[in-house]
Amino acid sequence: MVTRTQTGKLKPRQFLAAAPTGIPTTAAQALKSPLWRAAMTTEFEALIPNHTWDLVPPPPDCNILTNRWVFAEKTNPDGSLERQKARLVARGFQQIPGQDFGQTFSPVLKPATLRLLLGIAVSNSWPLHQIDISNAFLHGTLQDEVYMQQPIGFVDPDRPDHVCCMQGSRRRA
Repeated sequence: MVTRTQTGKLKPRQFLAAAPTGIPTTAAQALKSPLWRAAMTTEFEALIPNHTWDLVPPPPDCNILTNRWVFAEKTNPDGSLERQKARLVARGFQQIPGQDFGQTFSPVLKPATLRLLLGIAVSNSWPLHQIDISNAFLHGTLQDEVYMQQPIGFVDPDRPDHVCCMQGSRRRA
């Protein structure tokens, strides 16, 4: 047996080449870029028609959540850039159990149930389709009152001291 060392064929050396990804980590960074600002505006404009919140004066003695923007680049199957995506998330870890919320429940499909449904569909030759419901998280309801600061970059100039009283379900970090 002849080894690589004996033949002089060594593994090529690999060097780390780090380049910035271009994905902002803060809202301030994103607001400097027209593409990321457009992604933030698209997200914000999807929240307004759904009446996600009402601007109200901050109530005394209530926990007002902060929020942050989360950024990602969506790619096509071939790896090319499709679009920039910005999501506004309430920082739900700041809530106090028993004070800010009571019980929590998240309806999640169990893998065994999904396999059963797929098995029934295949055995009956039913066609299967995949859909994506845009902003599906907005279609829920909240049992408790939740207050959040106005989104960074989209503070109402007429009511800068007001907070968002959440009307529907909201993503939480």
